[in-house]
Amino acid sequence: MKVQKAIEIRARPTKIWPYFVEPEKVLQWYSTFKKFEYTGRKRTGVGTTLYVEEQSGPSQMKIHYKVTAWKKNEKVALQMVSGSGVKSYRQAWTLKPTRSGTRFTFFEEVELPLGILGKLIGLIAQGMSESTVDSIQLKLKSLVEA
Repeated sequence: MKVQKAIEIRARPTKIWPYFVEPEKVLQWYSTFKKFEYTGRKRTGVGTTLYVEEQSGPSQMKIHYKVTAWKKNEKVALQMVSGSGVKSYRQAWTLKPTRSGTRFTFFEEVELPLGILGKLIGLIAQGMSESTVDSIQLKLKSLVEA
């Protein structure tokens, strides 16, 4: 299951960036994340490790990620290295300056366990995921533009 959505935010990327990398700020907009914390000494750049607890609908996921892309004020990408609830999980949060502010693009690709049954569940869950992404993007927009 893949979801990719973009939203225009009336703020420069430098104002949005802290909401990508400061755990307390991530939790303010990413409503399904119940925990977001760095797990190693490294706090920036590719190779940084994170632990996330996410409650999405009826499923709870506990996932360890590593950062696979990090370009300050432009992009953070996460790849699941271990966890529960899903077979694989990738996310990317991208910022691109525009005339009126910044285009924030959220991308996620989730593979559910259970083979064919997981793929069917993913098709059903697609709409819920898209709605959740809309909601978290609007929350970030609201926080940053306030």
